[in-house]
Amino acid sequence: MKYLVVGAGNASRPVARLLNYLGHDVVITDLKDISEFKIEFQRSLIEMEKEGVKLDLPNKDPSVDGFDAVYVPPTLPETAPIALKIRDSDLKVLTNEEFSKTVNDLIPVDIIGITGTMGKTTTTYITTSLFKQAGYNVWSCSSLVNNLVSEAIIDGIVKGKAQDCDIAIFELPHGTIGLLNKLNIKIGLLTNIAEDHLSEFGGSLELYQQRKMILEAMSETFIANYSCYDIINPKRSDALYYALDEDVDFKGIVGDKSLTIEYSQDSFTTPFYMMSYFFENSVAASAAALTYGVKKEDIIDALTEFKGLPAHMEDVGNYNGRKVILDSAFLYDGMKITLDYFKDDSVVLFLDHFDTLSVRDKAEVGELVSNYDIKTVIASGFNEVTQEVEMEAAQEILDAITNENIEKVAVENIEKAAELTFKYSKPGDIILHMGPLIAYDRLTTVDKIMKGLEIGSRKYE
Repeated sequence: MKYLVVGAGNASRPVARLLNYLGHDVVITDLKDISEFKIEFQRSLIEMEKEGVKLDLPNKDPSVDGFDAVYVPPTLPETAPIALKIRDSDLKVLTNEEFSKTVNDLIPVDIIGITGTMGKTTTTYITTSLFKQAGYNVWSCSSLVNNLVSEAIIDGIVKGKAQDCDIAIFELPHGTIGLLNKLNIKIGLLTNIAEDHLSEFGGSLELYQQRKMILEAMSETFIANYSCYDIINPKRSDALYYALDEDVDFKGIVGDKSLTIEYSQDSFTTPFYMMSYFFENSVAASAAALTYGVKKEDIIDALTEFKGLPAHMEDVGNYNGRKVILDSAFLYDGMKITLDYFKDDSVVLFLDHFDTLSVRDKAEVGELVSNYDIKTVIASGFNEVTQEVEMEAAQEILDAITNENIEKVAVENIEKAAELTFKYSKPGDIILHMGPLIAYDRLTTVDKIMKGLEIGSRKYE
């Protein structure tokens, strides 16, 4: 068939690539020229073109003549000229449900799907570690590999990973769930639901919850954080729950460099040397693994050796006597957990532009930081999405910091922020990064941070 895929955005790219892989003649059209897309999206489009997808960019008045079917992304306005042309044609419209079923049929193994507002990347990573320790050949897709997990899943199908594995473990952000809403999930896991990304749902927490709950409908067995009980129980009486220090199906108890997990059949204690939110996420991962049939001995071995994951409370080294920690926390609860962990340390904190992924209450960030005895807060004003310096966003955070003992500095970008941490710190201090940039583009962001750290450590030695 000859398919027209409208738009070269986050939903349309994986659809176009898979349709081409399946042997269809695919044209992807967009109002924008390829140079107007982010670099990583340009690379994706160029790779698709090499594979056979025809790029019709830019085209402000594409024709629907000669096509058998069309894919329309959910973000396309109904009044857009191309939408009106499609409405007046007799083209078959490929739905997300149909596309999702096609994807599902191309994955011959059990799928463990993990979603939530916070902790889904960490939980996916730990779950993968547990299954690998148990000897499984795991195909794992998460935002650590590609911030757009739907593209990572399609890439795995195209490159044969779906056929060369024993189990698939997928992080499923709300965008991926919206596109792939008819997968057969063996075990679904929900880490939590908090108020975030609401701008994409018209400000409605209920609509955001409904999107996350698509995972429940797709899952044969469903496991959730006990904090979600009131949301889950009316829909799923057979759901399993995990938590720290609660009488639930999988109970985690934190010890001194240890983690105990109690469940209906048994209990075990494992050495555990990580910090902060890794404890609860490890209970979640263990719940999924135990439910699937992984032996507790393999879980103990994996958690004993677990060293964390990139940019999640990651210790990137000692610079001039300062320990540097990179953390991708940017939601209120996640930031609070991180700041609580370092509350007894002398900390210099540098922050991203908090509107990188969606518009946020930056005053809330400043108010939270005010509760801690932090030496200096350095806030970046560079928005990676718009590629513009927006110093007012950095200043909004700093203006909300009412703790008079905290020195406040606004800078133009995250590299400069990392550099200046050495000006405001001394040996023995903790240099701590937090913010959404690493979740948005980990490789580029970490590279900028590390470059700033190197410059600052030499300049202020």
